[in-house]
Amino acid sequence: MKYTIISLTAAFIFILSNNLSAQDQKEKRVEDQIRQYWFVMLLKGPSRSQDSATAAKIQEGHMANINRLYYEGKIKVAGPFGDNGNWLGIFIFDCPTKEEVEKDLKTDPAISSGRLSYDIRPWYTSPMGSFAPGKPKK
Repeated sequence: MKYTIISLTAAFIFILSNNLSAQDQKEKRVEDQIRQYWFVMLLKGPSRSQDSATAAKIQEGHMANINRLYYEGKIKVAGPFGDNGNWLGIFIFDCPTKEEVEKDLKTDPAISSGRLSYDIRPWYTSPMGSFAPGKPKK
């Protein structure tokens, strides 16, 4: 009986320590998965004097381009700021290189027309939630 209790206690401690170790390893794996994305600050561009109809058409193309890049899995976050400052919005891209981000930005009519300009910076987070790899489902 005495050996049975000792054996059960030892087994319990072994199982508990393995579970704690597995949890520690899971948390460490998430930390190890920190990876680089690209933070893009959208700024007022040098050419903002378009008439309202042209500006509306550029904005329509801008939104269509955001949607396309999102469903291609390249943009993880996009959105405007709520004030009238020089910072107009942000993108967070999931692309391997800055050059690829710049190539994708040049497909945006608001950027190619000069209504928007941009500043690109490397940015890091864990690839989960909105930052999970791959294309979103429609």
